[in-house]
Amino acid sequence: MSGETRKAAITGFPVDQSRSPLVHGYWLKKHGLDGEYGRVSVTPERADAFYEDFAASGLIGANVTVPHKEVAAAACAHLDDAAKAMGAANTLWLDETGALCGANTDGLGFLGNLDQLAPGWDPSNGTAVVMGAGGAARAIIWALLSRGFTAVHIVNRTFEKAKVLEYQFGSKTKAYAWDKLGTLLGETDLLVNTTALGMTGKASLKIDLEPLPVSALVTDIVYVPLETDLLKQAQKRGNKTVDGLGMLLHQAVPGFERWFGVRPEVDKELRDLVLADLGVTP
Repeated sequence: MSGETRKAAITGFPVDQSRSPLVHGYWLKKHGLDGEYGRVSVTPERADAFYEDFAASGLIGANVTVPHKEVAAAACAHLDDAAKAMGAANTLWLDETGALCGANTDGLGFLGNLDQLAPGWDPSNGTAVVMGAGGAARAIIWALLSRGFTAVHIVNRTFEKAKVLEYQFGSKTKAYAWDKLGTLLGETDLLVNTTALGMTGKASLKIDLEPLPVSALVTDIVYVPLETDLLKQAQKRGNKTVDGLGMLLHQAVPGFERWFGVRPEVDKELRDLVLADLGVTP
């Protein structure tokens, strides 16, 4: 490769199973760009030093995966609004002065997935129910509020964690204990699972969708399996559903554009490539 090759990578610990190199490698090849995207394992004990001196890594930018998103954000001189709100960055780049900048694109990835696969999904003054209160829930709540949802109900088995998000995001959000889910479903436009329940190797997500309007959209951030029990149940009763794979793909778009100067598309060929890597038949 020439000396002008621009290099980016997925950073975190562990990174061996990350599919980010597959995604970015596909786009680099498709657009014929002189660039590289690899993996950089950053152990927890050296994470602070790595991100604080990111310029020494030889990378023009990086994605950040668990458990370093908060550490990376703290090392940035500039953060976008989403990263500020979440205190976590998953996308890094060096600006023209060499200062480290960070963004959180998880919420944008969530929105991009629904925009592509369920056009018109975001009703004005919409009501959403978000199951879970972890980092993914935080990103999705931010995204829904940015899109104009006027009520976001956060349901979590540990009520105190949901309450923290209600406090953070303000009056349009409300925390509820898990046993209130059935009551909330009756006036829901969008139902989102952000928990690991239903993922291969995890416990199933067992809920009764009977109160949910058939007009509601149901989406799950889990993508292994691609069609979770929640999505199967929703489809069976006639609800529109969107799987979680597209969120993974769309969250990668802003970083690639910033590093390599081309805004890529999430197309069927990329989706099929990742599905094949997951061992799933498209």
